[in-house]
Amino acid sequence: MALLSIGAALAARVLLVMLFLPFSALDKILNFRQAVDQAAEAAPSRSLAAVLIFAGLGVEVFMSLAILTGVADRLAALVLAVYCVVTALLWKQFWKTPDFQLRGASHGRELFWDFLKNLALGGGFLALAFGASANGFERFVSHPLASSHPYSLSSGAVAR
Repeated sequence: MALLSIGAALAARVLLVMLFLPFSALDKILNFRQAVDQAAEAAPSRSLAAVLIFAGLGVEVFMSLAILTGVADRLAALVLAVYCVVTALLWKQFWKTPDFQLRGASHGRELFWDFLKNLALGGGFLALAFGASANGFERFVSHPLASSHPYSLSSGAVAR
């Protein structure tokens, strides 16, 4: 049963970060020019867009690894939650599309669903950062770099 519990904890974390590591990070590496083109839609210059892509790559790789290993995983989850919300606001602007429709083909509706998915993923990362209880935020603020000890089987594993 212990092995199953640890496997479930790992599987939940893998599912949360798999969008970023390896897929989005690898896509940024393999299609760097296209990633910069997309970032340039929100950035005032191509050089800043390139810096944003490198920063995003770093966030995706290092925060995902922190979540998987349990090292400062709660802070990493908060960083990824903010990252999800910011990317939704910058690149999933469904409200700016002229073709938002409830029926039929609609780029705006597709962006709307991507926007909501980003927010939902951010919510999952917030749950990981703060836990499922009402005092989770206070615990996080008290010890932001503490691990949640995701692979520990004791009930009091989260730092207080």
